[in-house]
Amino acid sequence: MKIGFFAPESGFAAADGASAYDSAQLAVKDINAAGGVNGRQLQLVNYDDASDPKQAVTIATRLVTQDKVTAVVSGSYSDQTLAAAPIFQRASIPVLAAYAVNPGIPATGDYIYQQDFNGIVEGRAGAVALISNLGAKKVAIIAIKNDFGTSLVQGFTQEAKALGATIVATDYSQFGEKDFAPILSRDKSKGATGFYMAQYYSEGQQFINGWNTLGFKYPLVGTEGIDSTTQFFEPVGVKADGLVFTTPFNRDSTEPVVQNYIKAFTAAYGHAPDMVGATTYDSFLVLAQAMKAKGTSPSQIRDGIAATTNFVGVTGTIQKYIKGQVVKAVDLQIIKGGVPHQYATLDNPQLITP
Repeated sequence: MKIGFFAPESGFAAADGASAYDSAQLAVKDINAAGGVNGRQLQLVNYDDASDPKQAVTIATRLVTQDKVTAVVSGSYSDQTLAAAPIFQRASIPVLAAYAVNPGIPATGDYIYQQDFNGIVEGRAGAVALISNLGAKKVAIIAIKNDFGTSLVQGFTQEAKALGATIVATDYSQFGEKDFAPILSRDKSKGATGFYMAQYYSEGQQFINGWNTLGFKYPLVGTEGIDSTTQFFEPVGVKADGLVFTTPFNRDSTEPVVQNYIKAFTAAYGHAPDMVGATTYDSFLVLAQAMKAKGTSPSQIRDGIAATTNFVGVTGTIQKYIKGQVVKAVDLQIIKGGVPHQYATLDNPQLITP
């Protein structure tokens, strides 16, 4: 049974693509070793979209018309997933977007699902972390200018204002930004006493460099965009100590499925997994569960995903899906000694429900 997969396995996001693809292979291997799905083995059909929406469209067309896959997991970013989703919807092929956060993705249609909470939910959680947990009242936002950043800013701003905080500045940066010190200095001069960093790992490294150059000691909250073992935690190390970030992946969870995944991934690939890999692995677990519960035709898989409740995965307990969007707790991790550990769990239904 063919399961399609695409991720940015080359180009600027290749580290995320590698993490996603490694976890996809591991998931298929584990599912098949446990007997497959209703006695049938899964076959992974993989493509590299190079972080290019046009390539994602070409790949989606090929998966549907030539490979004739039964279902698809997107291991790619929002732009690529959003571009490919209408093709799968028209072909009635169920898709689980592993970590793309744009709320417009599941809005494409009833065959399209998000495995990670959307950017607005995560942004709201970031505001709770910075304002309620860390006590910041005057906040500066510095975000990457793309779908990921803008959706996070939207959710953060809404919740921050509801919590009574003042947004003193909202700045957007571009991919490849090297020097955040001028923005940070300007925001400090505007009265910021807490900072929200919605960046990916490369820009996150540069942000932390600027932060430390200026000697800042303010409360700082980041997002899953910096949740990368090889591209952020290891190279940045203790320089990011004290940073709290929102993520679906609680490495300190005692759930067997979490610890077994961490052990298996580390043994297979030589380093600890990150949230991109964890949400990808979970996507395959959900697909397998949906097929076992409802059947293996595309419409049965769609119905199986939609009916999923209280499913314990690597990225926490999936309470349910609402219009294709997952409902599950947001984890807060804090970096201590250069290593992420659990700080808190945010599970207020009003906060985590899309």
